[in-house]
Amino acid sequence: MTHTTYASPISSDPTSCLPPRSGATGPLSGIRVLDLSAYIAGPYGCSLLADQGAEVIKIEPPAGDNLRKYPSTLETESRAFLGVNRSKLGIMLDLKSPEDHATLMSLIRTADVLVHNFRPSVAPRLGISFEQLHAVNPRLVYCAVSGYGESGPLKEKAGYDQVLQTMTGMCTLQGKKEGPPEILYGSIVDYYASALVAAGVSSALFERERSGEGQFVGISLLTAALTLQSARLIWAEGEGREVGRDMRSGGITGLHPTREGYLYISANTAHFWQALCQKVGLSDLANDARYDTVRKRAMHQQEILPKLHQALASRSALEWEAHFGEDVPCSAARSVEDMFDHPQVLDQDMIGEFDHPVVGKYRGLKRTIRFGRTPGPDPFTAPTLGQHTETIKDEVSRIRCLEKKT
Repeated sequence: MTHTTYASPISSDPTSCLPPRSGATGPLSGIRVLDLSAYIAGPYGCSLLADQGAEVIKIEPPAGDNLRKYPSTLETESRAFLGVNRSKLGIMLDLKSPEDHATLMSLIRTADVLVHNFRPSVAPRLGISFEQLHAVNPRLVYCAVSGYGESGPLKEKAGYDQVLQTMTGMCTLQGKKEGPPEILYGSIVDYYASALVAAGVSSALFERERSGEGQFVGISLLTAALTLQSARLIWAEGEGREVGRDMRSGGITGLHPTREGYLYISANTAHFWQALCQKVGLSDLANDARYDTVRKRAMHQQEILPKLHQALASRSALEWEAHFGEDVPCSAARSVEDMFDHPQVLDQDMIGEFDHPVVGKYRGLKRTIRFGRTPGPDPFTAPTLGQHTETIKDEVSRIRCLEKKT
């Protein structure tokens, strides 16, 4: 079988109009990704690919990604947009305009990956369904991010993180017993879906090296929400609906008050339970057969917790954290601001300095995966709306000239 191949004129091409990435190469250097998605799941999945060296071009409509409009204490840009869209070039295209649509199609001929989060019926109307683009570039890895998948009764319904949390039981299990459901803030479903986007696209690129062809990759928020709960999604024959499915160990493992602040303690194993009791001065509990398993401790938590809380009241959460050291898994409850200068975070080189053309200087996450031989290029700030439009259009003109010559 023969396969049509398309050279991808990446930014490292000396004749390219696009700005080059600085720093080392990454596992995906040489891969061009077109990001037509909005909000978090698709865009952050593309940022994860950019972390690994891929050249990512974010394509926005004239109104921009809706995430730009989210409330933010930054005056000139959405904090969420900056955090989700690092290391991308930005172009503004109106896909209903024939000229802009033609620009997109020229980019597709050079691309390795396309990611979008349009509902299943929208992509064909825009002329960018998998079948339509596979005919243009058979090597294209085509990733569609949806709320509920490409088929079924809910396929055209708009999907959002907290909608899917509520639908799939996450909020019910998060709530306190006999209390109302509670949302898990932080867009956990979106961010997990973004990891699935990066993983699925990378696997499809690996397979393309064998077959020479791209393929469709489908990621849904429904799949992400249920995958996060795989340990709960076990229903044995004969079990009723009311069987306990939560993974919380209960009892000792959890957040506890101290003299100042709260401390999370995890003491599920016999070793850590013994260490906890010794460190807080409750050695008698460690030797009590009534409490020698995590299940027993959960059953007898009403007896244990008052003694533990009385002991913890003698120090602050930070003092207990230092006292426990490596002997008891724990953490004082901190704010996210504390992470910018945490010694472990700094040691792992996770925070970088960025210079945004509108916001100015800020610190943010640099990259998420560490590679020994190909660590990846330096990250850079998210683009302003249409920041690289003219530069990318110049690149498209260059590509068209090359196509005419060949």
